[in-house]
Amino acid sequence: MADNEKLKLLQRLQAVRFAVHDAALYLDSHPTCQEGLKYFREKRELCEKLTEQYEEAYGPLTAHASSAEERWDWVCTPFPWERGES
Repeated sequence: MADNEKLKLLQRLQAVRFAVHDAALYLDSHPTCQEGLKYFREKRELCEKLTEQYEEAYGPLTAHASSAEERWDWVCTPFPWERGES
């Protein structure tokens, strides 16, 4: 069951990241669109929230998110696309 929740959260995060990227591309050609800016901010905020939620529960999503205080922990947890099967 936990793997299913992890996958659902990761898929939701991927969808929101896509929306943020897509909104950024739109804003490249419509920089003063207030509705586009609002959408971008909302999706970016949701992306940050979901990223934090995922990383607290399952570990860093990218090497940049690794705390790396005592050791390089990025390689000590399964990568985001791995399901933890041995």
